[in-house]
Amino acid sequence: MKFMPLSAAILCTISANSIFAAPIWQDFSITGLYGTDYQLIAKEDKQTTVTFEYASKLKYGDFFIFADRTHNDVGDQTYFEASPRLSLGAVTGKELKFGPVKDVLLATTWEAGSNMDNFLYGIGLDFDVPYFQYAKLNLYKVNNDTKADDYQMTLTYAIPFKIGSESFLADAFLDWSTAEKGSASEMNWTSQYKWNVGQHISPDTRLYVGVEHSVWNNKYNIKGKDENNVSALVKYHF
Repeated sequence: MKFMPLSAAILCTISANSIFAAPIWQDFSITGLYGTDYQLIAKEDKQTTVTFEYASKLKYGDFFIFADRTHNDVGDQTYFEASPRLSLGAVTGKELKFGPVKDVLLATTWEAGSNMDNFLYGIGLDFDVPYFQYAKLNLYKVNNDTKADDYQMTLTYAIPFKIGSESFLADAFLDWSTAEKGSASEMNWTSQYKWNVGQHISPDTRLYVGVEHSVWNNKYNIKGKDENNVSALVKYHF
């Protein structure tokens, strides 16, 4: 893995803050997914996925990590991403607000799996948007392990809403990467639409059921390998 000194400093700073200061908030969840229209290597297109996620807000930034364990006709595979970000507003003690932007951050992500080990670094923007629980945009330069380096834009957002007394959440991420030598431009928009059935167990229980919709053009940077898949979803927050 190619590792940048500045990015290493970001990782160390946030790691040290995590050790010596309690998170402002943190969340851990487990998700189960099952779909039948995935674009895979072999003939079968069914896939089961278990996803473990952890997110926290820290004094000097934030941290997000997830790990996917998938089972399909290819076999069992594990993939994870770790994404620490350093808030320039918190570090400098100045409010870096302009327009809808409420903070500017140094953003990093480490992507790793059985046949890949990539490192992303760049600038992040946090937005204050009415009705959104959060909206974040990261612009990355990507050091790829097995293909030409490229650039990536990642947008994440969440919109909670109610229908009557029932609580729902629509959240998503959008990844878009540039075309480089030997690799097509790639776009992955994955969104989840969830109903909190846990509120009928207790006011603090967050047990969601719903669907995940994946629209993935040029999957794995392969021209013409497109996916449009809906998976059943169950998600529990601890």
